[in-house]
Amino acid sequence: MESAYLKDYQERLRSVEQIIDMIHDGAFISAGQFAGNPQGLLSGIHRIQSRARNVTLQSSFLMGDYPFLAEPGMEESLLLEAWFYGAKERAAHPTGLVSLMPGGLGLLAAKKLSYQRPTMFWGMSSPMDSHGNFNLGMSVAYEMDMLEAADIVVIEVNDQAPRVFGGNTVHLRDVDFVVEHSAPMPTTSPAPIGEAEDAIGRHVASLIEDGACIQLGIGNIPDAVGNHLSDKNDLGVHTELITDSMARLWEQGVITNQHKKLWPGKMIGTLVLGSQALYDFIDDNPQVELHRGSIVNNPYLIAMNDNQVSVNTALQVDLTGAVASESIGPRQFSATGGQFETAYGAQLSRGGKSIIALHATAKNGAISTIIPTMESGTVTTLSRNDVDYVVTEFGIAPLRGRPIRERVENLISIAHPKFRDQLRCQAKELRIW
Repeated sequence: MESAYLKDYQERLRSVEQIIDMIHDGAFISAGQFAGNPQGLLSGIHRIQSRARNVTLQSSFLMGDYPFLAEPGMEESLLLEAWFYGAKERAAHPTGLVSLMPGGLGLLAAKKLSYQRPTMFWGMSSPMDSHGNFNLGMSVAYEMDMLEAADIVVIEVNDQAPRVFGGNTVHLRDVDFVVEHSAPMPTTSPAPIGEAEDAIGRHVASLIEDGACIQLGIGNIPDAVGNHLSDKNDLGVHTELITDSMARLWEQGVITNQHKKLWPGKMIGTLVLGSQALYDFIDDNPQVELHRGSIVNNPYLIAMNDNQVSVNTALQVDLTGAVASESIGPRQFSATGGQFETAYGAQLSRGGKSIIALHATAKNGAISTIIPTMESGTVTTLSRNDVDYVVTEFGIAPLRGRPIRERVENLISIAHPKFRDQLRCQAKELRIW
């Protein structure tokens, strides 16, 4: 760190406690999400409980056991506003501590800022470079937009954070306060891949051609897809989330990004989440860039890449092709994320494909995930208009251009065999044709 910026840096340096003491009644704090959580600040926000009310904290997919999540009565002081639910948000939802902000990732910041600006923004950065720049290297889905709109900008410096290229640079002159907090980066462990996931991955991979540009999510089904892409050539990446499977495919020479029309030669995302090996891969790697969600998830920009393939997962699909990916009845499980934006962008792409992949059953095989109609209260995440293929371990159901009659037959054919006769009877009874 050069002396030209050292004095200004030190003048802005504060403790976590000093930042928490700045929070007042009615404050709105926007904080980094996923692996971009400012861990020190989030670990201290529970201290407002005895003195502040009606404070809103915006973040998502919290990655730590932060005290405020378990503090009895915390909901009387704080509301966690999340656009995407992970395990922490699901667990806290019944207490009234957390509320979902519906919406797709790409327009998340614009919609929020249309009526409310942050009192504070809390971001997590790798150490400042010699030019006075900080780097929000794990998530810029909404973070840069909220930072620019905030009254007070606080950057939490973590010397264990990777430095990632792209549109995620913040200069010291635009930062009000700095907090230093060294902590290991939050990681996720690979989910086990069984026979069903492996079969789904094989079916999905058969739909992905050499030279395609891919978008994959996180979890054992997307990981299984990645495992079956090793024999492909010259794949590109334009994705919401950069994952371990993508780093692995790049190292294998499968991902080259050479056929991309937009950012050729670059792996593009807006979030990173995975193992420490993934974080080591992205650190100072000019092949990888993160950009704002409003850019990465813009369907019209996605469509600029030919043969864009969007692979998303779901909880249920009805017999017309409508997709529920975020709730089971009225019970919130995750959220829309970028599912619609990436699926629609893929459909606009020349040669593109929108794929939904899911297990054929749930609850240890007790219920079918291919269902006649959605249960009351279930949120339809992706309309039946925006799905080209549905894939389970039992095969591929093509939907693009098909009438309802063909969709029903194709979807029943990939349901678990023990539910197929029942589904046909229900389809006939409900006249789904």
